[in-house]
Amino acid sequence: MTTGTWKSPGLLAFAALMAAGALSVAVDPALAETSYGQSVPGQIGLQSAVTEVAHSIHSFYDFVNIIIIAISLFVLALMVYVMVRFRESKNPVPSKTTHNTFLEVAWTVVPILILVAIAIPSFKLLMLQYTFPKPDVTIKAIGNAWFWEHEYPGNTAEDKSFIVTSNMLTDEEVAEKAKTGVPAPRLLSVDNEILVPVNKVVHMLVTSNDVIHNWTIPSFGSKIDAVPGRLTATWFRAEREGIYYGQCSELCGMNHAFMPIAVRVVSQDVYDQWSGAMKAGDKKKAKEITDRVALQQAGVKSVADASETR
Repeated sequence: MTTGTWKSPGLLAFAALMAAGALSVAVDPALAETSYGQSVPGQIGLQSAVTEVAHSIHSFYDFVNIIIIAISLFVLALMVYVMVRFRESKNPVPSKTTHNTFLEVAWTVVPILILVAIAIPSFKLLMLQYTFPKPDVTIKAIGNAWFWEHEYPGNTAEDKSFIVTSNMLTDEEVAEKAKTGVPAPRLLSVDNEILVPVNKVVHMLVTSNDVIHNWTIPSFGSKIDAVPGRLTATWFRAEREGIYYGQCSELCGMNHAFMPIAVRVVSQDVYDQWSGAMKAGDKKKAKEITDRVALQQAGVKSVADASETR
């Protein structure tokens, strides 16, 4: 065994990497400011949260990451100390110590305390996710191979229900939509978006017509399986207008990667106009309303303005 001065560039590099990981937790919110509704190039961390549940998920994620990084750095420091303090050149005769009561109690009690510290906010988050406030809007999401249907049931016997069927746009359709000035991310854009009002409680009832799918919107903190023959549920209250994308997150078959979800959060007035048009069966008017608000949210006044910009 070599008995010269102890050096370990690898461990130093690892320590630097861990420090960078700790720093990224603090830096992440600033980088994520542009990631509302979808991930962006160069993004670190989660998509920006726009619901109470998503904010709580992010806080819990950061809290647990701090604990993980602290434990990793502590273990790394112990390894470095042991390798330096008890190397062969320093201790030619090994110690015969076999027990240390204080250490044995500490490495039993401390992990328990860490688990309790993690469990308390975890239980609070679970309660928030599964305690459903009174809904303002209820939508039934139905997974199919491979597209989504969203049914808006009527609130009364006279109130008509309607269904929005969403299929992923092809590359050609994405290119055509982009000409209007409306952002149309590839593999996320759909032909028919669903609309919900801002700052209103939305209950999602989720099921499937064939295999297990999963209804997921990362910025909402919503993720629930769509199981054939069963009705599962999640909820959200979006705090910010805009378009929010998700995808089926359950391996459901050949086109699993091509059944996105697009939820556009709008004002109550716009939602009332759109839902009124859908209930009346005027899909053309509903499409015009969706296109108009999409242009407004993208900061484009008209298609003509978008063409001039191009």
